[in-house]
Amino acid sequence: MANTMFVIALGSNLPSAAGGSAQSLAAALGRFAGEGLALRALSRFWRSPAFPAGSGPDFVNACALAEGEMTPEAALAALHRIEAALGRERHARWAARGIDLDLIAAEGAIRPDPAVQAEWRALPLEAQMRRAPETLILPHPRLQDRAFVLIPLAEIAPGWCDPVSGRSVAQMLAALPEAEKAALQPFAAPFATA
Repeated sequence: MANTMFVIALGSNLPSAAGGSAQSLAAALGRFAGEGLALRALSRFWRSPAFPAGSGPDFVNACALAEGEMTPEAALAALHRIEAALGRERHARWAARGIDLDLIAAEGAIRPDPAVQAEWRALPLEAQMRRAPETLILPHPRLQDRAFVLIPLAEIAPGWCDPVSGRSVAQMLAALPEAEKAALQPFAAPFATA
């Protein structure tokens, strides 16, 4: 099996076993290698408001590119093990959390197929907040809607193209409302990737 480059979004808005939100992201990144994921690029950390508004403290977000000789499903399982090691328990969708690691993309893979991908992209917001997919969907079906993913991802992979829409990260980011982009503020300098 060849190495695959994975796009991973990181977020935290509550303390975890590692400490505050920035420490939680750093601790998660420190566990990548033990799970077979080699960190190749890391954005700055960003502060973003919780969604929906008023649902909790601000998040600290970042994006990373990590390479591994594994399937996307194995990469997701690795991310879930890291979350569990830092104390993540899954109780409610879009709830405040100490660590959240989302597999956004695996190079140009579309999982499970274009029809399911289109169904999840078309879900109204209310349905997105209630329903969780039963299978891995790649690229992440709400990627194009999330400034807290696109802004950090644009720092490390502005030319990566969504295989479904054909739009680059830079194009998706440019299409977002200015108010959504302005809500994010740099939090800290990136950690070393070596």
